[in-house]
Amino acid sequence: MGSEEIRSLPAGDVQATFCRTLVDTWSSVGVSHAFLAPGSRSTPLAVALAADPRWTVDVLLDERSAGFAGLGYGLATGRPAVVLCTSGTAAVHFHGAVVEADLSCVPLIVVTADRPPELRDVGAPQTIDQTKLFGDAVRWFHDPGVAQADASSSWGSLAARVAFRTLGSRPGPVHLNLPFREPLLGRAVALDDRSAPRWSTAGHPRIADEAVESFIRIATGRRGVVIAGRGSSTGALDVARLLGWPVLSDARGPQSEVVVRYFDSLLRDERFAKEHRPEVVLRVGEAPASKVLSQWITASRAEQIHLTHEDRWFDVDHQTVGRILGRAEELYDSMVGRGVTAVAAKWLEDWTSAESRAAKVIARELESCGLSGPLVAHRFASSLPTGSELVVSSSMPIRDLEWFAGRVDHLRVHSNRGANGIDGVLATAIGVAAGSGRTTGVLIGDVAFLHDSSSLAGLSGRSIDLRIMVVDNDGGGIFHFLPQASSLDSAMFEKLYGTPHGTDLGMLARSHGLRVHEVRDAQGVETFARANGPSVGVARTDRGADVQLHQRLHSKVSEALRA
Repeated sequence: MGSEEIRSLPAGDVQATFCRTLVDTWSSVGVSHAFLAPGSRSTPLAVALAADPRWTVDVLLDERSAGFAGLGYGLATGRPAVVLCTSGTAAVHFHGAVVEADLSCVPLIVVTADRPPELRDVGAPQTIDQTKLFGDAVRWFHDPGVAQADASSSWGSLAARVAFRTLGSRPGPVHLNLPFREPLLGRAVALDDRSAPRWSTAGHPRIADEAVESFIRIATGRRGVVIAGRGSSTGALDVARLLGWPVLSDARGPQSEVVVRYFDSLLRDERFAKEHRPEVVLRVGEAPASKVLSQWITASRAEQIHLTHEDRWFDVDHQTVGRILGRAEELYDSMVGRGVTAVAAKWLEDWTSAESRAAKVIARELESCGLSGPLVAHRFASSLPTGSELVVSSSMPIRDLEWFAGRVDHLRVHSNRGANGIDGVLATAIGVAAGSGRTTGVLIGDVAFLHDSSSLAGLSGRSIDLRIMVVDNDGGGIFHFLPQASSLDSAMFEKLYGTPHGTDLGMLARSHGLRVHEVRDAQGVETFARANGPSVGVARTDRGADVQLHQRLHSKVSEALRA
């Protein structure tokens, strides 16, 4: 149908055709999954998505869950999902996922339905100001107004631009605010068959020769470490091997024989930390969770270089002396054949020897302890099938995994560490499972589980293998590791920070039709990790005992280093 014929269509048909054009264009460039929250005003686009056989549409009952599910899908696939909601406060509930997508550079197409202009600022129900609702957290905001036939030639270009902006050199969320007039239902027609709009995201610039030469001058023959987190790759390992450096990596970074995983315990030993201060630090990707690691690097006064392929700035302690925009593989290829001299072999040997001692001590101590956060993290991660995805909550789960789980080479690990929030963890995992199609484990604390319990609605009917392991210590365990625990009266501390909830998490999960496993020991953790989901495992632990176990594990590592 041409533009002249479109002008003759009823308003409802024009809106329907506009939405069909958006969906058609997104399909042509590889976008094919949507997470919807129910609502009336979003009907034109919801129907267009659901009617297209190329699309998979998941419906979640609350907008926050839908937003984080879209985030998880982007984490797993590197492609954007569309998240859609109705007008009003519904749109506000996307904000947490939008912020995380921004800070973690995850592509996401956020579509909020809106009232038409004549219903704004006149007291109409379910109407708020949605203009630039998410501020600078989005790569682009656009409100094209109510669809008009005269603008039909621009609809495909609009959809293509949305995809371009979310997948650019710095991926992230895009916000499209779409006002719709009643009638909300109409008959969609196909526009004239033209080649689908195409775009090309600009390739990452090749690392400049001057940057490579500067890095070699700083790094060659000197004691250094590579700090690797999410966004790093096996190229970081190659750079480390060339220089003779250890790689201090969290569970989201690369894994190999030169990777030191128990760095947090090692660096708590004052003598080891002092004797192994680096002269150069190469940071690749995001930083691990360990505060001890960050403080050690800052105190070392080492020359820090940050390597990233995304155009964003990491310099928490304001000591970065160089920044290289590109990928680790490019840096390695550029360094080969340029006379790079590795540091003396003893530097790496000392680190790997200490790593081996720490691994043995921690494994032995966990074997002899009761059910605890570190034990659950260790056994759950090691027992998930090879090739699984693992979504880990912020707070204590990510720390227990990073510090005590050891090698997790067989898994792909995700955690929302852009904003470090505990919101939307279950919904993120739903999106990861939907996007990857693989078994997906979730390691989560009880407070985060309760925070996102609305995402359990309908989970039993989803065809995903989601295995949710909850460490239930009846409150906020991480606060026991902070100065507040020893500085405040115990009653006040428990009220403000311990926050016991008294909820039977197993009963909550059963009320949603989910299988529940009451985990009582290490074998129970392993058994649960190996059983198909969707299901929930509840491991009850003690907050105070976990603090003591952390201290004992770190102390035993120090003893092993000094032996």
